[in-house]
Amino acid sequence: MTTSSYQAISIELRHCAKTFPDGTRVLHDLDLEIYPGETLVLLGPSGCGKTTTLRLIAGLETPDTGGQVLFNGQDVTALDIAKRNVGMVFQSYALFPNMTVAENVGYGLRIQKLPADQQKQRVGEMLEMMRLTKLANRHIDQLSGGQRQRVALARAIATRPRVLLLDEPLTALDAQLRDSLRVEINLLLRQLGITAVYVTHDQSEAMALGDRIVVMAEGRISQIGTPRQIYHQPKNDFVADFIGTMNRVQGNISLRRFTCPAGSLAVQADDKEQAELMFRPEDVRVSTELHDDGLQGNVSASFYLGDRTRLLVDIGQERHIVVESAARCELQPGQRVVMNLGNQAALVA
Repeated sequence: MTTSSYQAISIELRHCAKTFPDGTRVLHDLDLEIYPGETLVLLGPSGCGKTTTLRLIAGLETPDTGGQVLFNGQDVTALDIAKRNVGMVFQSYALFPNMTVAENVGYGLRIQKLPADQQKQRVGEMLEMMRLTKLANRHIDQLSGGQRQRVALARAIATRPRVLLLDEPLTALDAQLRDSLRVEINLLLRQLGITAVYVTHDQSEAMALGDRIVVMAEGRISQIGTPRQIYHQPKNDFVADFIGTMNRVQGNISLRRFTCPAGSLAVQADDKEQAELMFRPEDVRVSTELHDDGLQGNVSASFYLGDRTRLLVDIGQERHIVVESAARCELQPGQRVVMNLGNQAALVA
């Protein structure tokens, strides 16, 4: 199957809010534009409104009065899910246990009343793409979790939907299988070139899959950007703390001595007694040479993680500094260390 089989569309949400019958406002007035062919990830904690946003796009929910959902500029707000031609993949798979793999994959094609020969061809293409050909005649209860999720993906894209919507599809799987399927989904979406919206609370998943990430909190958008922008240029404290780990060092320290080489962003705040310096664990260079310039502290804990070592360093402030160091770093609790930041590593508040 070629990417020409799919027509990438744009999606726009205008003034979309959602209030449940009991009066609970789960989504505040929201504007969002999704570009043709991009994978947009909705990321945030439980209850932030990401799944409700996905359901508005799907047609499973209707926005409050005045809200609009547009596909390629066409208002589809009043259309239900069947008429929007979207493919959906759920955490629960939602497969038919009484059908074989091939029958599950072809279910939507039968609903579309595609000619039998075209159904057979399309199902064969899907099974081959998802490496399910040898499992075509098995029933769902004979499959592993990863195989079931691949069947759900194959079924969702077999009908050549206008948009693919994925609602936490990997949450129920173990960590190793999640990592494997994350790669497969990423390759699949790039191959198809389809417009996709992916909901997750997993930051690693969002960073790996998203062309852009929408970080949500309490029914509102906190920030939209590429994975690099979200990680390195968070717009507020919530985004900074929710994406990865963020260190904070507050006033009364020599910021100039802490940053190396000169020219780091932090130098701009050198004369601010109460400046707050924010930086990521991997931006810290740690040394045991106590005569070096830098911020000194005592190692409180050391965690060997295989490909790296994580250190917690006490500098006498409320929060410890988290440092991601080389795997062979063998610093012990109580050991005195010096820390410096690399050029442009710091974010200054």
